[in-house]
Amino acid sequence: MKTPTLTHSLIAAISLAWLGAAPNALRAADVPPDDDLRNRALEILGPIPDQMPGAEHDTKDLIKLGEKLFFDKRLSVNNTISCNSCHMVDKKRPGVDNEPTSPGAFGKRGDRNSPTVLNAGFHMAQFWDGRAADLVEQAQGPILNGVEMAMPDEKLVMSRLTADATYSKMFKKAFPNDAEPITYIHTARAIAAFERTLITEDRFDDYLEGKDKALSTLEKQGLNTFLSVGCTTCHNGPLLGGTTYMKAGLVNPYENTEDIGRAAVTKEEDDNYKFKVPSLRNVAITGPYFHDGAIANLDEAVAKMGWMQLGVKLQDDQRQALVAFLHSLTDKKRKAL
Repeated sequence: MKTPTLTHSLIAAISLAWLGAAPNALRAADVPPDDDLRNRALEILGPIPDQMPGAEHDTKDLIKLGEKLFFDKRLSVNNTISCNSCHMVDKKRPGVDNEPTSPGAFGKRGDRNSPTVLNAGFHMAQFWDGRAADLVEQAQGPILNGVEMAMPDEKLVMSRLTADATYSKMFKKAFPNDAEPITYIHTARAIAAFERTLITEDRFDDYLEGKDKALSTLEKQGLNTFLSVGCTTCHNGPLLGGTTYMKAGLVNPYENTEDIGRAAVTKEEDDNYKFKVPSLRNVAITGPYFHDGAIANLDEAVAKMGWMQLGVKLQDDQRQALVAFLHSLTDKKRKAL
């Protein structure tokens, strides 16, 4: 998928134009009435939908199978890691391991930060570079990736699953119309079905639904700032991201120039250093930040984004309000390490 019609330079120009005379022109303390603020947010952002695309075809048996597979370490070559090892969802975890990059079956780390699996099925594509179209395609990658779960081929995966009598029964229930229910693609489809259940609920959506007291005054200041300084150029839609690709270092360059991002997939020079814009839902508990996990602190990440993407050094009150607002995007049932 291509970045929408606006070019990088035009987006940067628009963002700077919104800022006018610079951050002093907009103070975080400026908060409009709740109805006005809410309506502005609904025009650009919006609540998380109740169901992910594709979930209408998922059955209880398929989801149950997918959950078992998601936590099964036998999907790694040496039985040491599962999907949940890098995308932790048990014990109210935030769908990540909170590591800069994740260790694979043999302890070697990948070169990109593991994104949260929470709400992932709402994204336009999967992985930082968008190389997988959906959750089913994404689920097939890590199992056979030599750095991650390191299975040598699909045959070994299938032999382990078919040797388990419980899996034989579960696959038959999940795929009752298939003569050979245990297949690699069915494994991925089941995992994806489970992942489609990982939809979060937060106080920001409560506010969008009309509950004025769901956000504090400082969080409302942050939302107003978020809507005003240019953040929504990239972080828009119900997930506040996940809908486009954008260059890391749009106005001022990002230090990591080794990872060329989307260009490695498309082979297009214009895609150099482009990455899928991450969702900001649950961002307060899913650090470290950026595609390389280089920034550990959310406050620092916000400041860096302002400078790197908008060319603006955010005022202290703006940054503090923005961070407060981002905390309102945390699932009520989830927590960090």
